[in-house]
Amino acid sequence: MSEKKIETPEVSEEMEAQEDTPPVDSKYRLIIVAARRSKQLQRGARPRVEMEPKRKLTRVAMAEVMAGKIPYTLIEEEK
Repeated sequence: MSEKKIETPEVSEEMEAQEDTPPVDSKYRLIIVAARRSKQLQRGARPRVEMEPKRKLTRVAMAEVMAGKIPYTLIEEEK
């Protein structure tokens, strides 16, 4: 059985969500992608959704992923 890894590219301001980004099909994938995006936000990336001021970065990241603003790809690894 092959494992699927998630790759979240560094997101620049100009970069928009790609059309080939797969939908978030499980809560576990949402958490993984949002966690990686949250790390990017902690390092200074700008949020891609409008939210209330002083919102936790993990909430911002989850909102971005659910809104389809964060591109990611699934990478299958063979054992």
